[in-house]
Amino acid sequence: MSITSDELNFLVYRYLHESGFRHAAYTFGCESFVAKSNINGAKIAPGELVNLVQKGIMYNDLERSVAEDGADVEAESSSVGRSAGSSKQAKRARTDEESAQAEAAEEAPEEETPEDKVTTLAGHTSEVFICAWSPTSLQLASGSGDSTARIWQVPDGPCGKQQACALPDPVVLHHFSGDKEKSKDVTTLDWNHDGTALATGSYDGQARIWSASGKLTCTLSKHKGPIFSLKWNRTGQYLLSGSVDKTAVIWDTASGAVKQEFAFHKEPTLDVDWRDDDSFASCSTDRMIYVCKLNHSSYLKCFSGHRDEVNAIKWDPSGQLLASCSDDYTAKVWSMKRDSCIQDLREHTKEIYTIKWSPTGPGSANPSANLVLASASFDSTIRVWDPETGKSCHVLDKHTDPVYSVAFSSDGQYLASGSFDRCLHIWSVKDGSLIKTYRGNGGIFEVCWNAAGTKVAACFANHIVSVMDVRM
Repeated sequence: MSITSDELNFLVYRYLHESGFRHAAYTFGCESFVAKSNINGAKIAPGELVNLVQKGIMYNDLERSVAEDGADVEAESSSVGRSAGSSKQAKRARTDEESAQAEAAEEAPEEETPEDKVTTLAGHTSEVFICAWSPTSLQLASGSGDSTARIWQVPDGPCGKQQACALPDPVVLHHFSGDKEKSKDVTTLDWNHDGTALATGSYDGQARIWSASGKLTCTLSKHKGPIFSLKWNRTGQYLLSGSVDKTAVIWDTASGAVKQEFAFHKEPTLDVDWRDDDSFASCSTDRMIYVCKLNHSSYLKCFSGHRDEVNAIKWDPSGQLLASCSDDYTAKVWSMKRDSCIQDLREHTKEIYTIKWSPTGPGSANPSANLVLASASFDSTIRVWDPETGKSCHVLDKHTDPVYSVAFSSDGQYLASGSFDRCLHIWSVKDGSLIKTYRGNGGIFEVCWNAAGTKVAACFANHIVSVMDVRM
């Protein structure tokens, strides 16, 4: 059995992509010309590189434990295996086989949701990285490594394997590009405020705007690298994008023209988030956060303090507080009134991948409820923080692998989380208790609630989107 250099390059590229190192994957893919390899990625299972390395280690150990005459000999366990088992990369690319073994050793929680309460949306042919509900309907958008986004019409109520409801076919949004060298994986998407338009961002550096029926209405070409974050402002007049090319761009959605390009970062832009209708924040692998405003040539604020790349940023509902999270194991809360962070949240023990504010407190539809911040980490925990005191209100520790996504219900009472342990958990924000669990068949990249708070969608590495009915 042999493997070609093209095949190895493709496995490394896929491993980097699956592990969340998307800008590293892009750079490696360009330098190794993976697009020219003609390898069908749909036939390669998630975690295949790690799986092959682990089998190689096992074979190596077997060789060293058997003498030439076939007798058993003592052999030390492989140092590579020991280090790989504890590394971030190995955990993030945990294979299906490992997860199955872990499942067999664990008791199923009492709250586990049966399949007849879960709608399975099948059709993607690669990992599903992102999903988002329309704010006004039961339309669900999903984006995948198969160069498509899909718009699904999800039925109201439970619709699992035991129900007789027929699911309509999704509208498939193909991301074609004139440059065959560029990957067209859909990395980010966002609905506008009234659900009439969907924006998608792709590895080919283009943003696209589609109607709710799936018609391509506009292609936005300016970026010179993959788009990692894409957000509509509240009026739908502008679209904001952040790219590996180190820039953020505000687009006029009516004309598709660039309103302004912002090039303050020195490294790839990983996330962007609107503060109000014409100002926003951006973060980067350069460890910096900039607050910028349309028609201003300089930034309004520069926040520095993180010691590693900043993965995500989010404004609270009032637009007064900005939360950030980083590979330096910390989350921080910033105020426009100060240059240094007002809270430095340091209780996680590994990288923090994402953060979300509750839709409560000043500036929200539920101002009487306390504002809280949730952070999801590769240490397999979620923490819920009080931004006023900087104290951790709850530690949600039922996951066994890195947690990639968290999302609050629209009333702020519940928190959904998705992990590479295949589990979608629903938690009570009030007391931190675990209320419901659904165990799928692949690592979870993203979770999101519908506007009514009755359904949670999760997108999986095994090409599936699952929708759990969560009427409490």
